[in-house]
Formats: sequence, structure tokens, C-alpha cells
Amino acid sequence: MSFKVVFNNTEKEYDKPVKVLDIVGDDREIVCVYVNNRVRELTYMIEKDAKVVALTCKDRDAKPTYESSLRFLVAMAMHNLYPNIDIRFSYNVSRSIFMQILTPHTTSSGQMVKELEKEMKRLVALDLPLTRKIVSKEEAAKVFTKEGFLDKVEILKYRPEKTAHLYYCGDYINYMYNRMVPSTGYISRWKVKFYHPGIIIQYPRFDVNGEIPPFEDAPTFGRTLKQAHQWAKATKADSIVGINQLIEETGPVDFITLCEQRHNRQLCELGEIIENDIENIRLICIAGPSSSGKTTFANRLRIELLSRGISPIRISLDDYYLTREEIPLDEDGKPDFEDIRALDIGLFNQNMIDLISGLEVQLPKFDFKLGHRVPGRVLKIDEGQPIIIEGIHALNDLMTTSIPNHQKFKIFIAPQAQVNIDNHNPLTLTDLRLLRRIVRDFKFRNADAIDTLNMWPSVRKGEFKWIYKTQEGANYVFNSFLPYELPVMRKYAMPLLEKIDPESEHYPVAERLIRMLKFFKDLPDEWVPSNSLMREFIGGSCYADV
Repeated sequence: MSFKVVFNNTEKEYDKPVKVLDIVGDDREIVCVYVNNRVRELTYMIEKDAKVVALTCKDRDAKPTYESSLRFLVAMAMHNLYPNIDIRFSYNVSRSIFMQILTPHTTSSGQMVKELEKEMKRLVALDLPLTRKIVSKEEAAKVFTKEGFLDKVEILKYRPEKTAHLYYCGDYINYMYNRMVPSTGYISRWKVKFYHPGIIIQYPRFDVNGEIPPFEDAPTFGRTLKQAHQWAKATKADSIVGINQLIEETGPVDFITLCEQRHNRQLCELGEIIENDIENIRLICIAGPSSSGKTTFANRLRIELLSRGISPIRISLDDYYLTREEIPLDEDGKPDFEDIRALDIGLFNQNMIDLISGLEVQLPKFDFKLGHRVPGRVLKIDEGQPIIIEGIHALNDLMTTSIPNHQKFKIFIAPQAQVNIDNHNPLTLTDLRLLRRIVRDFKFRNADAIDTLNMWPSVRKGEFKWIYKTQEGANYVFNSFLPYELPVMRKYAMPLLEKIDPESEHYPVAERLIRMLKFFKDLPDEWVPSNSLMREFIGGSCYADV
């Protein structure tokens, strides 16, 4: 039976299965395609009526395919050059891939970068095919064992399917848990850079129109990721296998308590720093990207300071929103609530300086049902009483121009996860926050996953424009990641993601998140403390009415 395929507004009829490559041609800018809204490899065979849309590095849903193919290329090049060296990939500064050496007494160097770059270029020029094979899990385990990928053998134990995928490129075998380009010739755009103690690999980003952005160092962010990895490695929570084994071996209570204790230690450390300089600190500013846990953190910091004889008050920047008619518009003509100009900056500055000066102030409260501010609390603070301000723009100096810098203590909060499926496949920080938001929006805002995914690109755009750059000026970075949270959220998020129709434009993202969550063991949430940051997303927080 014949079928029709539409590509570039041209319809063609076929009477036998046709490969996507035969439809789109040999355009090396095309990384993968949509086939009826589902992301497919260029080697995918079409057997029924379909609409095909080409995806390049300018498109968000092409990013996972190109980036995983690039990791395959780097791993293959390293294997060719240094077959006895083990490597691990993670994500790092400047939205790049970070490769570290795992083999003891071996370090990366400028010379290694030169050799790696030369070998990668050689492999690209050869245009070697990447061939996918589906095998049983038992066969995959044998292959990985032979190749020395014991970490990949371990994760297979938690794979729910009976089969697994392998990618062959000549004699090299690996699997990156994602779709791949058809050959090495498609992976021609990248930059490698020595970045002690490893190597940075940059690649084209859809958010900068498919270009490789200039490298921007971020020492504070880098240190936070390093600390996160050191702690995860020390507690064996740096991989899905490690997390699952902690659940199995220590039990849910000990594992949850272990993770919560790290938050407690950070809060204690933070409280001590603030206490030692409390004579100068008048504003404690808390900011971070969406779903970082700012609200719960602010409440827990308040309790920590109370335990030290310090009595802070809390003020939310959300109460300073302008009316909808006054909100600046984005390039699409829609209200841009992520823009700092959506807040009444002048009123906020005046309120802060008046409070610090000892005056009584009538604070506003934004009524989201009415869409405008109404009168809120009347406050007057003592001389030694700091003000905790919380909001996505709290670290932006435009919000507090009236307050001297030495009187401001800036805290950046975000989940900085350093967890891998295996050594070659890291989990992304962004997907973690997206899962948090999907679960929270459904639980508290009666919004399904589609609603959250619809607004997520706008949220992300605002984060890059307004939030991330403020991290480098922070006095303290609080890592809000809890290694047990993905096993807990699994049962909440999976049903929401599985409801998304395969024909939906959001299905590629939902499919990616499902592929990640399926490896985690379920963890009951009955032992999650009521004051845990996790409760902000799954419900049951003791701070719900605070």
C-alpha cells in the first residue's frame, strides 16, 4: 500500500518504506527530523503517511541528538588515543560539556587537547557511519564488559526493557541514551579547551541561533559544581546506579536523612557567616532560577537565623509586580513577567531604605486574582533586624540601588546536580528543575504538563537574560539538589508525562524525561521531612501557610 510524505511543502508518494535521508538529502546542517512531531534519526524508515520537518542546531529538539553524538565522537577519539584511560562527562560552565579523567595518576593537559582535537577532526573527515543495533540486555552486558564499560553494565540492571541499543562506528561501540546523527561527518562544529582539571567541549546552541557561544568563565558556578561532585562521589550518589543502591542498601529513611543533612550543613554554614557579619548586613537577598526552592529555603534560613538570636523579616518581590497593562512586552508582543521592569523598582527601593532607616512602612501585596497590588503588612524593624528578600531578581543591583553593597548579603540558590546515567551520559541540571516545576504546577496550580512545557522556553529565556549572570556576584551559593528527589518525583511526574500525546509538539521533551526517570527506583515520600525543600514541589510542607 502506498503512502504520502510531506517535506518542505512538497508531497511525494512512496510504495515501499523510505529512509529519512532519502527524503531530506545530504544536508549536513540537518541533525535529525520531526516525523509527525516525533524526533527521529535521519536513518529512520518511514512506512506510512507522514509530515517530515528538518531540525538543525538552531532548533531546541535537535540539541540532544547533536550533543550526544558529540560525546560519542569525543569518547571514540579518546579511546583511539588513550585506550587505557577512563573518562567521565558532565555539564559545566558556559553551557558546555566537561570531560574529566578518571584513571588514577593521569591528568589532562594542553597537549592532550591538541591531540584530541586532531583525532576528532580526522574522524569527522572520514565521515564514518554510526550504526544502531538492538540487542538483548544480556548481549549488551557482554559487549560492555568486553569494552570495559562496567558502569554501563550496572545501569542495565535497572533498564525496564528487555532489549538495549548499541551504536557501532567501525570497531568502536558505545551508547549515549539518545538519538544519533548518521555519521561522524555531521559532527563538525565544536571547540575543545583545556580547563583544569579537565577539558571543555563547546557545541552549537539553539538559544544563540545555532552558533557556538563565546566561552564565558564562571568560577563561582564551577566551584559549586566541583563541590557537588565531590559530595556525590563521597556518598556514592553520583550516578543512578549509586542512588538506587543507596535506596536498596541503606533504606529510604537513611538515604533521605543523608541528603537532608547536607542541606542542614549548608544552612548552618550560611547562618554562621551571616552571624559573624550581622552588624553590617541589612538585606539578605535570595535569587535563583525557576523551581530552585527559594520559598522553602527562605523560611529555613529564617529559622536558622532565629536560632542564633537574629530575627529577620521576609519580603517577596512578587508583591511588587506592576499591573498587567504596565508589564513590558517581549518580542512576540506578550507580557514578559520575567523582565525586571515588570516590578515596581522605585517603590521597592523606597520601601527598603525607609525600613532600614527605622520608619514604619505600608508594604504592598499583589493580589493575583485581581491583577494588581493591594495594601499589605505595616512594618517597622529594629536596627539589628535584617530583611530577607526573595525573588528571581533579588540579586540584581537595580532592585536595591539605594542600599550600600556592604549591607547586602547575596545568596544564589539552584539545584546543582552531578549525577550520571553512566560515565558517558550526564543528567542535565535543567531537566531536574523542569521536573520539579511540572510536579509543582500540577499539584498547586491545577496546570498539566502541557501548560508547564508551553511556558518553559519563556522562563528559560528570562533566566539566561536576568538570573544566571548574577550568580558570580553572590556571597554564597546554596545547592538545593537532593539526590533522593528523582526517585520520589518519579511516581508524580511519570503519569503526567505519559499523558502527553505522541503527536504533541511537546512529546520530544516528555519522551526525554521519561527515558531518564525510568531508571530510578521508586522511593516513598512518607519519610520526607515536612520542612524539606522537596515538600515545596510534592506537597505537605509545614511552610505552606507561612
